[in-house]
Amino acid sequence: MNKKVIFILFVLVFTFAVSPNVNAQCSMCTINAEQGVKNGNTQTAGLNTGVLYLLSIPYLMAVIVGVVWYKKYRKKNIHLNMKKEPFNLN
Repeated sequence: MNKKVIFILFVLVFTFAVSPNVNAQCSMCTINAEQGVKNGNTQTAGLNTGVLYLLSIPYLMAVIVGVVWYKKYRKKNIHLNMKKEPFNLN
């Protein structure tokens, strides 16, 4: 169990540490950000990062809910106590 946790943490850290430079903006946001940078506006420099954070939060929440649901509702070693007599379904 401990090795699994360490492996998952390593994968997560490696995934977020080594990320490619991506552009996740609509065309209007891209044009506004480019014009703002050309005009010397420094506020638009973090626009791409903000859009990526907004994009990733719903997926992260879905993964967390899925993991919690899986851990809570999975069943281990269930013994079915069934009678050995045949029964009719009609």
